[in-house]
Amino acid sequence: MKNFTGGENQQTIAELSCSVEFTGEVHGELVFLSVVNTFLSITAFLGNTLVLVALRKDTSIHQPSKLLYRNLAITDLCVGIIVEPLYVAHWTFVVNKIWDICYYTYLTAYFPSITLCSVSLVTLTAISVDRLLALLLRLRYRQVVTLKRTRSIVIGVWIVSIVGASTSFLNILIVSLFVYIATAFCLVTTICAYTKIFMSLRHNQIHVQNHVVQGRSSQANTLNIARYRKAVYSALWVQVTLVICYLPYGIAVALTPQRGMPLSSFLARGFTVTLVFLNSSLNPFLYCWKITEVRQAVKETVQQLYFCIN
Repeated sequence: MKNFTGGENQQTIAELSCSVEFTGEVHGELVFLSVVNTFLSITAFLGNTLVLVALRKDTSIHQPSKLLYRNLAITDLCVGIIVEPLYVAHWTFVVNKIWDICYYTYLTAYFPSITLCSVSLVTLTAISVDRLLALLLRLRYRQVVTLKRTRSIVIGVWIVSIVGASTSFLNILIVSLFVYIATAFCLVTTICAYTKIFMSLRHNQIHVQNHVVQGRSSQANTLNIARYRKAVYSALWVQVTLVICYLPYGIAVALTPQRGMPLSSFLARGFTVTLVFLNSSLNPFLYCWKITEVRQAVKETVQQLYFCIN
């Protein structure tokens, strides 16, 4: 069995996954992963296509916030139509011992994987900051958080993610450092944002209760806070789901020995990366479950498709 070290190029890992000595005993597991990811690819494509159509139709969601959700849906869609088929092709070539093509499909899949995961993580961080700004800025929110500024941020996120993922062609240590720094920054920012949000909501709740006791309740303000709280919890559900899906893969990578990758680590990477891809299929269901406007638009879209087919 070949070994790899953390300082070697990512291609060495591709060589491991495309060698009969290393993968000859796990063909059944690879077939299972291929079938599961084929199904997830289809659900990610259909679900995120419906969400994108629904977001285009809906006019009640603030445009910058809608752009962030559309960007997240686009990354999930790309996972379904680009990354998952590449991994399925890679595992299929391994099972059929087509080593040359197997090697290049692994390298081809790695770059968009890093890019799309980075964009997803940063976009969710931007959504948490967007929710915090909506709370802090109040009436000035729509003046500060504009569609033009949000579009510039989204473009910048894509550029940085593509450049960072491109370093995988130079040295695996560089792209690993990029991933660690980006992940740490996003997690710290998100935790701080939601902590501030919930502390402010708690303070507001106490303030409203005091007004009720004094007979000066403001029904309009209560309704606005309730709507805002619902939007925050919707974003938080998506954030928590991403962490749950991504965390096992991070643990699997962290526990991989620096010298020599055992077969168990190889399989752990395969199953946990499938869990990462599962996130792209779950997000559309979360949007429909937690965001009323998206759910209604998706229903209308499905009904229109049904009537067109029949």
